Amino acid sequence: MNRDCECFVILLLNTRRRVKGHALITIGTMDTLLVHPREVFRAAVIASASAVVLMHNHPSGEPTPSDADIKVTRDLMRAGLLMKIEVLDHVILGNPKHCSLRELGYFYN
Repeated sequence: MNRDCECFVILLLNTRRRVKGHALITIGTMDTLLVHPREVFRAAVIASASAVVLMHNHPSGEPTPSDADIKVTRDLMRAGLLMKIEVLDHVILGNPKHCSLRELGYFYN
């Protein structure tokens, strides 16, 4: 990952929730990145993943999710439901801390 830019990565998981691989989806700027469900789920479909974990970094070092992070996560969760590919979490990496949107209560069952 480039520490100076936001990078969006997904972990690709099998039905037993074991990591099959990972994919770099997009590289943004210092404080913005564009994420589209098409690119996220293209990688998941190609890998025959049954679930994904979303991850991106905040170059500022502060892992608190922005409103845009929360909206993108919810959009990807809805897209995943349609495709039957579960979005298990969205982890934001800071320095030295990280943040899980699932742990913060942004995921619903």
